Amino acid sequence: MGGAAWHARIACGDAVGAGFLVTGRRVLTCAHVVRAGDRAAVTVSFPHARELGEVPATVVAHGGWAGGVTDPGDVAVLELAVDHDIPLAPARFAPPGAAYTEPYPKLVAYGFPEGYDEGTLAEYRAVSPQLIAGEWLELVAWHGHGQPIADGFSGAAATLPDGRVAGMVTAALGSSPEVRKGRMLPLDVLTRYWPDLGELVPGPDPGDDGRPRLYDLLRRAEAGPGAAGDPDRLYLDAVGPFGPPLPPGGFATLRAAADYVRWEVPDPEAVRRFTDRLGELLGGERVSPPPTAPDGPAGPAWSPVVVEIDHSGAGPDQVTVEVSAYRDGRRRPVGARRLPRTAVRAYVQSRIDEAVAHLAPDADELVTFVLPREWLNEAVAHWECGADDSTPLGCAYPLVVTDRARHHSGRLRHQLRKKWQKLDTGGGVEVHRVECGTRERPPSLRKRLWDGDARLAGFAAPPTVARPHFEVGLTVPVPVLLWPRGGAPCAVHEDAHRAGTARQEASGTEGPAPDASCPAGEIPDASCPGTAFLDRLTASVADVPPAELPRHVMELRLTAEAADDPEGHWARHLQLLWDDPRCFPETGASLHSPVA
Repeated sequence: MGGAAWHARIACGDAVGAGFLVTGRRVLTCAHVVRAGDRAAVTVSFPHARELGEVPATVVAHGGWAGGVTDPGDVAVLELAVDHDIPLAPARFAPPGAAYTEPYPKLVAYGFPEGYDEGTLAEYRAVSPQLIAGEWLELVAWHGHGQPIADGFSGAAATLPDGRVAGMVTAALGSSPEVRKGRMLPLDVLTRYWPDLGELVPGPDPGDDGRPRLYDLLRRAEAGPGAAGDPDRLYLDAVGPFGPPLPPGGFATLRAAADYVRWEVPDPEAVRRFTDRLGELLGGERVSPPPTAPDGPAGPAWSPVVVEIDHSGAGPDQVTVEVSAYRDGRRRPVGARRLPRTAVRAYVQSRIDEAVAHLAPDADELVTFVLPREWLNEAVAHWECGADDSTPLGCAYPLVVTDRARHHSGRLRHQLRKKWQKLDTGGGVEVHRVECGTRERPPSLRKRLWDGDARLAGFAAPPTVARPHFEVGLTVPVPVLLWPRGGAPCAVHEDAHRAGTARQEASGTEGPAPDASCPAGEIPDASCPGTAFLDRLTASVADVPPAELPRHVMELRLTAEAADDPEGHWARHLQLLWDDPRCFPETGASLHSPVA
């Protein structure tokens, strides 16, 4: 500490405290030392450079301290009233955590208690890394004798034996000689109240030489709010699939995320990835190539958020709900819970936003509900985003469903991958129609879908009406199924079905011969709502590549929602089963042991 000329004495009215020079013109101290700064002059002097005299200063940043002894934010930044940087080297900082790295080091504070205008020293050490009320580290005297922390030490730097600053003293605890304790704000907490300090504090990596570029980018981002996107997503992009999860509550600012990556993430490459990604988002050049898929053809650009629901085995009304996000080909769990069916919607609403935050900043999110077969007609696209946001999920995100058994079938996943490789090379695809009131036997439909190499099947009626035919569609590798969630067979087809059944029973045959003009033996009728639905669907998706169908269906939902008569719009209750296994490289066992 012999050359530590940066120690400062602060005077404001009747109050005297300590401080330390952090830049050529700025001094850090406690807010309570300068609490009278609005009505009394603030002066700063440097005991090791008395020739500078008392330098006037003003408070330029305040931690929000409200005036109470235990109120948080007891931080103030002073700017010296000088034309040029003063000729003193500012304080050097240790990495956060240095004050409580085993063996706990001696911490020396330079203060100005009564009778010591030139200053005096107190020796302390941290008690524990545990913060008091999320704010302070507790200090205890290094010896049972010597100078206690007292009035005049507030704002003093707590320095390591090598002179680097590890925190700032804020208070003494106890007034008797037997109690020699105090409190200090560690560097990460100081940075919370004065973010500019982060740039001055090194990380644990001795090769932490990328700070100038990182903080230059942060200043650019702050000059154009929103240009760099969500700090939570940027953090997750930097730490990778096996990095630490988001801290509770995430990050309020990009600086907070950057500092956390520098100080808390053990992977030294995380800072570089954070910096490179931030540069890309601000319009700079890519510095590092993006990670590539481990093998196989490039899949679609979707980044799924998966809501998987399954029977829990705890009762007919109990289900297990798992919410996760896919990133870099790996599944990141967000939450799992065993719930009654009536509580599923609220739980999903509470977790979707958190899951989306796990995606890369520029990812195209795809909300995917992996459902038991009897849930496939559930109106999940109409569920609201949350208690404070009535937007339907299907109008906020591209949203699809898929069958849980199909999702976990090795056979179908393999066959669907091959089907998608073909789909990647073409444009729109033919709709294989399953008409209302069809007399086509399910085995015949299976053969038709296989022989036609079907890529998209459209159903005129919901699964509850055409269950055998719908289950054929699920067990054949057709990547896309579409149907209306509501409705029943129209009167024409219901009457025809009954008549055919009566003739079959009377003659012992399989019913009337199919209409030769209808390729699959359906009973066509222009007035049938199911036929009209398939006609509109066929025209709507004719030129849409299958990989883009989730986005296209979202646009249809938005259009239907905005219509004067939403219920009258043909796509109002459109359900999309869309299944590309390349988006879901991991579909193994449950990621959580759900709790009640």
